[in-house]
Amino acid sequence: MRRKLRTTAGGSALTLVAAVLTAHPAAALAAAAGPALSVDVSAGRHAISPDIYGLNGADPAFAAEIGMPVARWGGNASSRYNFRNHTYNTGSDWYFENIVASPDKTVEAFVQTNRDRGTKQIVTVPLIGWVAKDSPQEHPFACGFPGTRFPAQDSFDQWDPNCGNGRLDGANLTGADPADTSIPVGPSFGGEMVSHLVKNFGTAARGGVRIYELDNEPVLWSSTHRDVHPDAVTYDELGGKGTATAAAIKAADRSAAVLGPSGWGYCEWVASGADGCAPGADAAAHGGLNLSQWYLKNMRDYGAAHGGKRFLDYFDQHYYPQISGGTDPDSNALRLRSTRSLWDPTYVEESWIGPSGVNAPPLQFIRTMKAWVAQYYPGTKVAITEYNWGALDTVNGALAEADVLGIFGREGLDLATMWGEPQPAQPGAYAFRMYRNYDGAGSRFGDVSVSGASADQGQLAVYAAQRSSDRALTLMVVNKTGEELTSTLSVAGFRSTGTAKRFTYSPADLTSIVRDADVRVNRGSAVATYPANSITMLVLPRA
Repeated sequence: MRRKLRTTAGGSALTLVAAVLTAHPAAALAAAAGPALSVDVSAGRHAISPDIYGLNGADPAFAAEIGMPVARWGGNASSRYNFRNHTYNTGSDWYFENIVASPDKTVEAFVQTNRDRGTKQIVTVPLIGWVAKDSPQEHPFACGFPGTRFPAQDSFDQWDPNCGNGRLDGANLTGADPADTSIPVGPSFGGEMVSHLVKNFGTAARGGVRIYELDNEPVLWSSTHRDVHPDAVTYDELGGKGTATAAAIKAADRSAAVLGPSGWGYCEWVASGADGCAPGADAAAHGGLNLSQWYLKNMRDYGAAHGGKRFLDYFDQHYYPQISGGTDPDSNALRLRSTRSLWDPTYVEESWIGPSGVNAPPLQFIRTMKAWVAQYYPGTKVAITEYNWGALDTVNGALAEADVLGIFGREGLDLATMWGEPQPAQPGAYAFRMYRNYDGAGSRFGDVSVSGASADQGQLAVYAAQRSSDRALTLMVVNKTGEELTSTLSVAGFRSTGTAKRFTYSPADLTSIVRDADVRVNRGSAVATYPANSITMLVLPRA
């Protein structure tokens, strides 16, 4: 028997639909032999942080449906957000214009909305040294490259023809006056912003903002905010501004956590803005450490010099695989392979940072971040506050996202927030539902990771976790191939009732999670067929 779990029109809930379909025994016979799957409940046990299922933003009903655990207020616009006048600058994203946030887009509105739904908040605090000045609420806006000063530019805002893109013949213009849009501020501004939020919402320990982020992608300031910060960021600038602002944040709310450096990508792993994308003079002047390693060490040393206090709680990087959102067969196949860059010591990146580019070794993104933390600032948590594997409007994007969320849990990532969240009816949203609400009744993937292995993770990826509330074993199986696969599952260290509940999301119905026929488990072994391009949740109740 198959029961269909269907989203409502708004995608806000999953409800049981009275639909009974006949199972076809012949389907298993027609399926190809898949790789063996194995689980050992007594091995590899560690807690899965609920904060890995976060988003930078979300449809309100979808956020409530999945119990969104954490939300981030960040992005390029946050680098120059002025909490005093609710004004920000769009930077290179849109003609360097000052915009007054509408009442529902202020930082206070973000905090209030997420407090009301029980979602932890991350709020970005400016570090760049400038914030937006008082500005008109309607056109003409103040902007970084006004036509009155730079009459020749490659492009002007069609709605505000005095605001240009700061480029001429494809080259960046120089000589902008920061005073056109912004006022200078120091580290104390960050402390004042935190004090303002504490006054309105209480301290982190009493329900206020839990985490503060040290700006957004600061090594890119010379690009995204070049009207006020045209110079490349150095080790010393990032380190000095980071420690000073972190100290101001902790002084304003000692119970709040600090997250940084909000690194933009691979180049920031190896070099500062001044060095480019390879170690140079700046790295040599800082012990030959890459920027991320030195950042951690600098935060540790600063804390040691100030009574042993901790000033960085999360080491944060952003990760965007270089797939360009394509949905052709080659891009789809690469999307599913590229998730290995998060962990696999044998996988060499296939993009510009691989052998044909800067000849990077296997990234092992999460494992490398954790190794650096262990060496340079033990006890720091690890976060990825922006990521997106793309194609969330396709089942391929959903498969990749389900794989990524499984990897986050297995590898022990502490926090993740997707940038460019899926819409509720898109397949990508179902990847989150499979972990956070697979049955329409709020049931979730387990919160204690246990050992799970596939003989071929590239065909069938498997992730295993035990649920603390009822001790059930939950397995997420992602079939990355275009054919049905029948595989044997062996389970060690766990006594089940003999039956596994099965929930499937597949191309057979991209609007529903289907309650499939139960799978029989006999003496720790089971055989199941996984549809092509599908995500399957198996739930084994504890005997």
